[in-house]
Amino acid sequence: MIGFVMVGTNNLDKAINFYDTLLNTIELQRIVTNEKYAGYGLKNKPDKIEFYVTNPVNKEKATFGNGTQISFLVKSRDLVNNFYNTGIKLGGKDEGAPGIRSGDYYCYFRDLDGNKVCAFAEIDN
Repeated sequence: MIGFVMVGTNNLDKAINFYDTLLNTIELQRIVTNEKYAGYGLKNKPDKIEFYVTNPVNKEKATFGNGTQISFLVKSRDLVNNFYNTGIKLGGKDEGAPGIRSGDYYCYFRDLDGNKVCAFAEIDN
């Protein structure tokens, strides 16, 4: 079972601005901020952090994982579309516009540090 997800950044302030706006589209809000990281959780569960963006603890440059992807399950195609469009407007790089893949509705882009981000909505059969 997954407790939370964490991605690295080389500019925490820029990453916070990016993720504050992006994650708000899927009802996640920033719950904690300090000089090392920002943590996000559901608006109706502010005591449970599910996603972090952080400066690397070892003080080395943050890099993305080749083959690594962060995927957010959302409630509708409209939320997938809004998530994708917001991510691209904020400077994310397209990795796959919203559409049906493997029977569900997905979108993909890379954040400002190159982390691959996905949102998807399950389609009822």
